[in-house]
Amino acid sequence: MRFAEIINEYNWDDIKLRIANKTSRDVELALSKNSRLSVEDFMALISPAALPYLEQMAVLSRKYTQQRFGKTIQFYIPLYLTNSCSNHCIYCGFNHNNDIKRIILTDEQIMREVEAIKEIGDFQHILLVTGENPRDAGVEYIENAINLVKPYFSSISVEVQPLKEEEYRRLNGAGLNAVYCYQETYNKDRYKVYHPKGMKSKFDWRLDTFDRMGKAGVHKIGLGVLIGLEDWRTDVTMMALHLRYLQKNYWQTKYSISFPRMRPHEGEDFQPNVIMQDKELAQLVFAYRIFDHDIEIALSTREDKQFRDNMTTLGVTSLSAGSKTDPGGYAVYKQELEQFVVNDDRAPEDILQAVKGQGYEVVWKDWDLSLQ
Repeated sequence: MRFAEIINEYNWDDIKLRIANKTSRDVELALSKNSRLSVEDFMALISPAALPYLEQMAVLSRKYTQQRFGKTIQFYIPLYLTNSCSNHCIYCGFNHNNDIKRIILTDEQIMREVEAIKEIGDFQHILLVTGENPRDAGVEYIENAINLVKPYFSSISVEVQPLKEEEYRRLNGAGLNAVYCYQETYNKDRYKVYHPKGMKSKFDWRLDTFDRMGKAGVHKIGLGVLIGLEDWRTDVTMMALHLRYLQKNYWQTKYSISFPRMRPHEGEDFQPNVIMQDKELAQLVFAYRIFDHDIEIALSTREDKQFRDNMTTLGVTSLSAGSKTDPGGYAVYKQELEQFVVNDDRAPEDILQAVKGQGYEVVWKDWDLSLQ
């Protein structure tokens, strides 16, 4: 059974209420377990009842992270290839309705960006990002971009529009290592409010993307929700259910998660429906690490430098550094067309020194690929 069918068995409001009704006893039981936690345990750890236990959760999160990943943080850098998008997401700067100059980088411009990236750090893990417009950046364009950057990076990930299973297989053959796709929110009833037009408005098509990745043998799959749309505790619980489903059905695949908070962007004046405090985001990181010791947890430059530095040793395994969120932002166009405003704008070397100052080592490559 597809997860798009399984999710229909869960009632959003019921899960929200179950989380709210978790008690300190439920939290203590979850924290005392030596075996794998259930989704019910996870719900206890993200509940308001767990807030007094943050210090204990932080200790466990650090312990489990160091057991699996050691004292290391992986660095990656995004390369935005296009901002052309056929979707109408009301929270995004690339919204089709926004009056911005649309850019599709040429081969020459892509290589100029690669050269600029190599000048600012020893990055070996690159994330290729496009707007979701198959006409301007379909599988042929993405495959070509992978082939262009492949000689310069040991690990290539993409964050692009959902593709067909055979298209993921095609990109695997070109050298693709990981695919990141964000459902944004698992609230099916409210989903179309935020995604009124375009292929992204098709909830089931997007949710089925992860099955297509798994069947295609994608090495690593990244999941995420956008914090600010709906009740974050319910959304991340749905994502935990999704993660368990994927791990059961595609057990040879590695998984990564992230939960970006909304940042200012160009276009419609959409304000977040939910504001997540720093301590709640920390709670969420701790809860996911205790829930799954092996999952990779990424923290992007959406977050400020103080929060990112504080979380370096407490459960996060992957940080972006020196990020530009506009196509051509490193060398060609210089921050004219950002998808969202970067919060931690430090140079990679500065972030590197901050990580080393906490006794951790920066890993520029993908861990799993380095071990193969």
